[in-house]
Amino acid sequence: MSYDTQVAHGSSQGGKQFVTIRLANQMIGLPIEKVHDVFFPSNFTPVPLAIDQIAGVLNLRGRIVTIIDLSKIMGLVAVNEEIGERPAVGVNYANESYGLLTDTLGEVVTLSDNMFEPNPVNLDPEWAQLSLGTYRLEHELLVVLDIDALIDGLMKKEAA
Repeated sequence: MSYDTQVAHGSSQGGKQFVTIRLANQMIGLPIEKVHDVFFPSNFTPVPLAIDQIAGVLNLRGRIVTIIDLSKIMGLVAVNEEIGERPAVGVNYANESYGLLTDTLGEVVTLSDNMFEPNPVNLDPEWAQLSLGTYRLEHELLVVLDIDALIDGLMKKEAA
């Protein structure tokens, strides 16, 4: 993964940090202040009658963590279907712990504020509801995931 100097090292115009992940070759940024840890979930328990996007639950260092399969939410085919080999990014929402199951982990990047753009008009409407906006990098588009909207929407589906 290569970034120009301004992206990798930030700029004097301010910036935000993101943990980057990939889902089916699409780069996605997670605001670093929302990320608590990264782990490789294994031996998690499926939840009977849960919606398809919830892969299961596990006990992680004394916390019950709900594992959410991002590929199913984003409508993508996971590159690595072996769930035990897919990394997860740990986040908290409403005092609950969640693991966002992804394909691969990237790196932490600092992106300058002046590179931020609203969602393009041709972004899939489902994605647009889950995106805070985008950064146009040298060779690709980084979509910034709205973690709160993602989990809130998922919990509403689960409750229905």
